[in-house]
Amino acid sequence: MALDLASLWDFNQPEVSEQRFRAALVGASVDETIILQTQIARTYGLRRDFSHAQQILADLEPQITGASAEAQTRYFLELGRTFSSATHPPESQTAYVKERARTAYMSAARLAQEANLDHLAIDALHMMAFIDTAPEQQLAWNHKALQLIETSSQPQAKKWEGSLRNNTGYALHELGRYEEALVEFELALAYFERHGNAQQIRIAHWMVAWTLRSLGRLDEALAIQLCLEKECDEAGEPDTFVFEELELLYRGLNDPEKAALYARRRKAAG
Repeated sequence: MALDLASLWDFNQPEVSEQRFRAALVGASVDETIILQTQIARTYGLRRDFSHAQQILADLEPQITGASAEAQTRYFLELGRTFSSATHPPESQTAYVKERARTAYMSAARLAQEANLDHLAIDALHMMAFIDTAPEQQLAWNHKALQLIETSSQPQAKKWEGSLRNNTGYALHELGRYEEALVEFELALAYFERHGNAQQIRIAHWMVAWTLRSLGRLDEALAIQLCLEKECDEAGEPDTFVFEELELLYRGLNDPEKAALYARRRKAAG
């Protein structure tokens, strides 16, 4: 039976994930062991212990040449993440570090595409946005990944659509291309309404409303943010980002009293 890595991952609890991966090592084949070790390395990266993650991968390196395409891809993908990822502080991203990450991610993307492992190729391409951080560059990488999603017939590849639509919308928003950003955020929302959880749907609604405010469509944005406020309060999860947007929207609508109310709510929740 193929490894079901998704069932072993809890990205909010990397320590728990590590224990699951270590338990799965019992009885694993040589190739499965390599794959599981790459995921253990990733748990250390999520905890910002990049040197430990790199040591695990260095120990694997002698076995990589003879490993399967998936094992090789995951090795290079996780090696890249030890150099550049969402968990790295900006000051760590030197030219040398970025080049190490770029080489690893491009190797992962090439190997994955050659082996028709579309979901891993998309993962590698989307990670390039952490190296090439200008919005125009991020947009180019997101488009490459989205093109692969659109041409792929693999369900695992299709699962990337929501997050990549969101990332594309964000890059477009950063470029001031708000109408185009809104299209992408609405596509992300449609995806998460079909396949996502409550938190993902709320975030997608927030991104739409954020962009509507940027377009000057304040009443539409306000209606969405008020719904989000109610949902978050009912879930016992007040959201400072929602309060911040409501504060800004009421300022834009010349209602300083309500703007002040949400400023207080934002500070209390923060």
